[in-house]
Amino acid sequence: MESFVAVIEAGSYAEAARRLDLTAAAIAARIKALEDDIGVPLVQRSGRFVRPTQHALNILDSTRAALRNIRDLRALAQDSSLGGEFRIGCFMSALTNILPPLLKQVYARYPAASLFVVPGASVELCRKVADGELDAAIVVEPQFPMPKTCTWQPFIEEPLVVVAHVEHKEQDAHHLLRTQPFIRYDRNILGGQLADRYLRDHQIFPTQRLEIDSLSSIVSLVAEGLGVSLLPDWSSLLKPMPVLRIALPSHAPVRRSGLIWNTQGHHASMASCIHEQAAQIFLRS
Repeated sequence: MESFVAVIEAGSYAEAARRLDLTAAAIAARIKALEDDIGVPLVQRSGRFVRPTQHALNILDSTRAALRNIRDLRALAQDSSLGGEFRIGCFMSALTNILPPLLKQVYARYPAASLFVVPGASVELCRKVADGELDAAIVVEPQFPMPKTCTWQPFIEEPLVVVAHVEHKEQDAHHLLRTQPFIRYDRNILGGQLADRYLRDHQIFPTQRLEIDSLSSIVSLVAEGLGVSLLPDWSSLLKPMPVLRIALPSHAPVRRSGLIWNTQGHHASMASCIHEQAAQIFLRS
């Protein structure tokens, strides 16, 4: 069942195999075994890709629920007081600077906790929380109305800063944006949209070198002297790199991150505690 869900979500045996650390042949064999057991075809091949049959779509949500229940059974067998496995989503850049210190505090308080972490884009993670696929998610502030069953509470604010190589020490932020090659944060991401809006509002039209959805990659490129960028102030990533954070001369847009959770879910109380711990860690710092 796990391989079946992975194949449907990935759209290919090869990508599902990469996600589950198996071979494509092993994935194909598992899908064939499941089809034989259920008695209907579940996927149709189209070149290197696969697409679900109507039979697969009919059972997809139930299969996901069954997998969640199985993980809950394992967690409950170890400690029933925690109510089973806690499923938490996390947007990609937060996996390295927000999630580790937060989980350290969570396990200090709940040493027997069983967590399942799902990385992804904030918009998709919000949908999964609303649909009950996740108990909570660390996301960038949603730009759309939240369902009445969910709440979002911030715990960190990151103003935009210019990130430049150390050779540009003491240079003006706007001057660097106008004169240096620009490495743009993906405009499909809220942080990239905030940066794009700031540039347009201040009549700054940089010479773009590339656009990418990866804060860590952008900082690495800046460290190699390939340009400058305008990013949320992600201090923990910048420390080991030969790069500078240069404040904007006027009011800097702020990216807010926080926790969304289903207030009616059976893990609502734990989600609220996790938010409290996150606020203590990041608002204090």
